[in-house]
Amino acid sequence: MGALAAATFTVVTSEMLPVGLLSPIGRELRVSDGTAGLTLTVTGLVAAVAAPLLPLLAGRRDRRVVLAFLMGTLAVANLLAAYASDIAVLLAARVLVGLGMGGVWAIAAGLAVRLVPGRRVAAATSLIFSGVAAASVLGVPAGTFLGELGGWRTAFTAMAAVCGVVAAALAVLVPPLPANGAVRLGGVLGPLRGAAVRTGLVVVALLVTGHFAAYTYVRPALEEMAGAGPGQISTLLLAFGLAGLAGNFAAGAAAARSPRAALLAICAVLGGTVLLMPLLGRGAGVPGAAVLVAVWGLAYGGVSVSTQTWLMAAAPGAREAASALFVTVFNAAIACGALLGGRAADSWGAPGVMRLGGLLAVGALVTVGVGRAPRG
Repeated sequence: MGALAAATFTVVTSEMLPVGLLSPIGRELRVSDGTAGLTLTVTGLVAAVAAPLLPLLAGRRDRRVVLAFLMGTLAVANLLAAYASDIAVLLAARVLVGLGMGGVWAIAAGLAVRLVPGRRVAAATSLIFSGVAAASVLGVPAGTFLGELGGWRTAFTAMAAVCGVVAAALAVLVPPLPANGAVRLGGVLGPLRGAAVRTGLVVVALLVTGHFAAYTYVRPALEEMAGAGPGQISTLLLAFGLAGLAGNFAAGAAAARSPRAALLAICAVLGGTVLLMPLLGRGAGVPGAAVLVAVWGLAYGGVSVSTQTWLMAAAPGAREAASALFVTVFNAAIACGALLGGRAADSWGAPGVMRLGGLLAVGALVTVGVGRAPRG
């Protein structure tokens, strides 16, 4: 399980690594910050497409071998990024990151049920997804720190080394995992016939789009609505990440008992918190923002594990296919959230972005309440 948690940590850190490095990348490669930002958009979109296709292409191959190969691909991609001579080469490297990320996440997300007894599946799933939360707490800030010390290329080189180590760990520590039969296109799409699966994917789409619409612009929101300075914002975002790590494990235990109840709580808290952000004003200031950001992080930290638990319960006979669909929708929602958030920021400012994100989360809440839940 530790190797799989390291894998999710590594792929998410690889995806988000440019976040703190856009300005130096843009300066050295002589492109705008917006163009440099395509390094994030491209990776998310490729991962969304790769997630359902790579299990299909892997066929009957041992999933341990496939995971190690994909992690090796991530190592090569990050090394290529480190030596990119222009933005075209960097974007090509980020396409490879998307391929590796989509495949690793799609396959690893559903492996807990194959590696531990039934009573420990919830805890094991939480451990696997703890890598996602840990990436936001440790991975991205560490990459940014390395970039400040030795330049952005140093950060990508270090990430390549980490990917190589994790690839070796997967090959050595994970037991053989033969495929449960060859995966066909109909098999990948088959879970969509289940009403509970469709409900779960709609919830993922609304909740993740809403979160990233708001979170992508959380810095200007905190500056404008709470009067927070740069140092305070860094502390607030660290609090968000730490709370998210706690939320991941708390939600895993809750979702094991009732996925619907866990997601109702998550949607309500996340939506309510984001909708309250525009009401901060200068009165509540940074202390009020600290409370809201921490509660927001606690709620969002449980999104991945709770929705994944829902989908695993909704498609017990097609867990790998359901995981692939989950990763596809999740990454597409990240891209949509950033796009919608940008439009909202241009039109309505930071308060409008928060309201949009909160309303989408409320839509997810309604969907959980009225939609078909998994049996059992």
